Amino acid sequence: MPLTRPTVVAAALAVVMLAGCPGPSDDPEASTLAGASDAPATEVRTARVVEHVIAISVDGLNPDAIRRLGPSGAPALHRLLAQGAGTLNARTERELTRTLPNHTGMVTGRPILGPDGHGVTVNEDNGSTVHASAGRYVASVFDVVHDHGGSTALYSSKDKLDLIDRSWDAAHGSRDRTGADDGRDKIDRYRLDTEPDNVSRLVSRLGSVPDDLSFVHLAEPDAAGHASGFMSSAYLDGVRAADRQIGRILSAVSADGDLRDQVAVVLTADHGGLGGSHSDATRAADFTVPFVVWGPGVARGADLYALNEDRRTRPGRARSSYDGSQPVRNAEVANVVTGLLGLPDVPGSALGRRQLQVS
Repeated sequence: MPLTRPTVVAAALAVVMLAGCPGPSDDPEASTLAGASDAPATEVRTARVVEHVIAISVDGLNPDAIRRLGPSGAPALHRLLAQGAGTLNARTERELTRTLPNHTGMVTGRPILGPDGHGVTVNEDNGSTVHASAGRYVASVFDVVHDHGGSTALYSSKDKLDLIDRSWDAAHGSRDRTGADDGRDKIDRYRLDTEPDNVSRLVSRLGSVPDDLSFVHLAEPDAAGHASGFMSSAYLDGVRAADRQIGRILSAVSADGDLRDQVAVVLTADHGGLGGSHSDATRAADFTVPFVVWGPGVARGADLYALNEDRRTRPGRARSSYDGSQPVRNAEVANVVTGLLGLPDVPGSALGRRQLQVS
């Protein structure tokens, strides 16, 4: 089913620039958990629109590993940087440098705590939902894409992301208030499997009926880091393994003339890591992550901070609070995805609403 997009599309930008536009007010029903939803966003984006976005989260990817491996050791990651707009100095959520809280931020565009937070502080699936953690319905990028008629997929290699799927399934997703009723289940396909098998599924979909949003979780670096130490030789092998899967995705896109003009890739990480852990939210090795956008209309080899001098502040090695001008953060995935697809911001999102310029 084609996406139902705002009227104005197809300008020269790959991602729309919303100059500090305020977000929509919360729906009065949002305080209840069953069937509630934030009010639908009404901003009209003026953007170059791609048909499909692949969001990739590389679990535990310390940007120093990309530097150390170089183009020969991590060719796909370096291809993204050389052909896209990116930075190796983005930030995680400020509060926690752990997997589940940061992935929840990526799909909701919210910090963890506070009035705008998604509330997920656990790092294992507790059988509950994001909405229960927040005390209200929390919209996601899956809501926006699905409710505008798009198809969505989540490929995970950790069962803790079951909480993400459950939060927006047929029992816990909000009713659709945009156009035709596409139902409450906002994630059409959820697969929990090994990285190679999940990427094979994604590549197969790309060759037949590509989903409008595919979110791919690659966990090899994190698994190796916990087993042998982050930035160890085994960890670097884990980064190489993730890079091979990314390379398969890029090759599938590049090999198809139609997909080359229709697909954008957004890549980041939930946290970094050094030595035996990644849980110190005050340590630069843990809170520093990459963020790269690649695809039609995206500036080649561009520094995201240089492209966004009036929108994002280079953090140096600082941890960065949520006050004042912000660095690029991994939680911007949600609104970068909607921007690339020409759709409204995720309702209730607080991070990335002043869109990144990528061209």
